[in-house]
Amino acid sequence: MEEELKRYLEELTEREKSPATIAKYSHDVRLFLNWKGQAPITKQLVIAYKQWLVERYAPASVNSMLAALNNFLEFTGRHECRVRALKIQRALFRPEEKELSREEYLRLLGVARQKSVVLWLAMQTLCGAGLRVSELRFVTVESLQSGRVQVNCKGKRRVALLPRALVQKLKKYAARRHIHAGPVLVTSRGKPLDRSHIWAEMKKLCGQAGVARQKVFPHNLRHLFARTYYRASKDLLRLADLLGHSSVNTTRIYTLSDGRKECRQIEGLRLNQ
Repeated sequence: MEEELKRYLEELTEREKSPATIAKYSHDVRLFLNWKGQAPITKQLVIAYKQWLVERYAPASVNSMLAALNNFLEFTGRHECRVRALKIQRALFRPEEKELSREEYLRLLGVARQKSVVLWLAMQTLCGAGLRVSELRFVTVESLQSGRVQVNCKGKRRVALLPRALVQKLKKYAARRHIHAGPVLVTSRGKPLDRSHIWAEMKKLCGQAGVARQKVFPHNLRHLFARTYYRASKDLLRLADLLGHSSVNTTRIYTLSDGRKECRQIEGLRLNQ
């Protein structure tokens, strides 16, 4: 099985999957292989594994793991062993306990500025342009001249726009750090910031900023950008382009509200005695 997994990962590399995707698929397939032990792979075994996942993980996580496993089974010729994903009802509202507000974001920024300038700037870049952490490496000294970032991620190209105030901050930072070319937001060793580093540093801000830890992670800054832009423009198609989404159904998830506005509207109907 180890040899099959090795060939599978090589195939993903040849298909130009991102390093993060390859690592994710490798982890998910290995989880299944460790769970099954020496048992032969059968449809019944995979169904049992699916149930094991259901008892331990959220539905979206289960489907993500099954997608990786089904892809591996397809690659190894075990088509008959693939299983169906869970059916998940489309979400209507975003959980309030996970929604980061603009006020909370600004408090986090205030603490970040005192602790780490590069983290302070990275957070503003993620939120101000709706970028993924993996896309920070495309924010280069050269891109600051136009304020337009050429992003190449997951085989797709798009242009991300940087606010002028942010561009000026990044230029001053690059000048102070003597960064004359290439990525601006890097570690002390010159390597691009990665998700785990930013995630850990952001978590350290929670206590002093008075923000719940479950709300604080890098991708939530992208969600805040999406919600803020959509509230101002009501243009879902343009937002999908800015975020680099192939489907507006994905973009719609980013714009979900916490339901409080809808509750007030329903209360205003006065249909109850």
